[in-house]
Amino acid sequence: MKRLYAVLFTLLLLTVLGTTAFAQTQVGIVLPTKDEPRWIQDQTRFLDALKTAGISAEVLFSQGDSAKEKANVETLITKGIKVLIICPQDGTAAAAAADEARKAGVKVISYDRLIRDTASVDYYVTFDSVQVGAAWGNYLVSKAAGKGNNLYLYAGAASDNNAFLFFQGAWSILQPKIADGTFIVRNSNKAVALMKKAALTRDDQASIIGQVTTNWSFSDAKNKAEANLTSASAAMKGTVYICAPNDGTARSIADTFAADKQVKKYYITGQDAEIASIQYIIDGKQSMTVLKDVRTLVSDAIAAAVAYINGSVPAKTATYNNGKIEVPAKPTAIITVTKENVKATIVDSGYWPASNFTGF
Repeated sequence: MKRLYAVLFTLLLLTVLGTTAFAQTQVGIVLPTKDEPRWIQDQTRFLDALKTAGISAEVLFSQGDSAKEKANVETLITKGIKVLIICPQDGTAAAAAADEARKAGVKVISYDRLIRDTASVDYYVTFDSVQVGAAWGNYLVSKAAGKGNNLYLYAGAASDNNAFLFFQGAWSILQPKIADGTFIVRNSNKAVALMKKAALTRDDQASIIGQVTTNWSFSDAKNKAEANLTSASAAMKGTVYICAPNDGTARSIADTFAADKQVKKYYITGQDAEIASIQYIIDGKQSMTVLKDVRTLVSDAIAAAVAYINGSVPAKTATYNNGKIEVPAKPTAIITVTKENVKATIVDSGYWPASNFTGF
């Protein structure tokens, strides 16, 4: 009888251990915050796609805190992940988390934003951030006529490498038009001082971004726009052209400019095709956004993770220098969305259902 109990106990123990091994989390995903619609969208699409692919995964949010981000990575490592997909809150600070993952034998995929100054990044899945900025510049240039048009520049967080890439793309298009007088920058004397310089160094970019950063914060964007308008004369208003770095900040900035009675008309950029901003575009309150199809980005990230899990290497179409190494990458194309093509690009494509909007 004792021998029978021993055998049954052994079988039970093996079953428990087997279940634990089966339940191991294969892919860990760390996203910046729950407070922006963009990242909730990514979470949903990740979990849906991974479930379909039969891959076990867990998503954790860092809530704008690099220390929490590192703790999240450590938690996922203890769960036995094979691949870490991380969108860093601060590209440089995230290097420590990437290093820990590398030491644990985990493959590191930098997602949407590049982790900088470490060799512990295996792959980078991103949109072509320079082209995002160029799309802003092209849109604003297409709407400008004559000379002396009022231009207001805004940027993302200086801790985010993408903010520099977005700005680089925008500057590449706007700079010639600033230099020839088509635009006059009204809220950055650093940009005015550098207006003859087509190729900015990172320090040059940092000097301008430092003046016009929104920190990706809706409230910071609103406060900065209010401060800019308070110090601007009537001649600096009228018709204005606004380079805004994403949809959330664009809505805050647009609302602020719209409330100023001396602002008669504005053109404003954005990115991420958030539901609220698509409605703003339909209503004529935001001029454009850049659709970065998260479905494609998530698909590319999962394809890379599966490749690593299966012992192979994901497809590479480009590399990005992170200050330490050239990181293999697969940039994804972007689409400019305006009132003229919003139904085709957003609803007809299946990106968001028509039921989310009014006014079509």
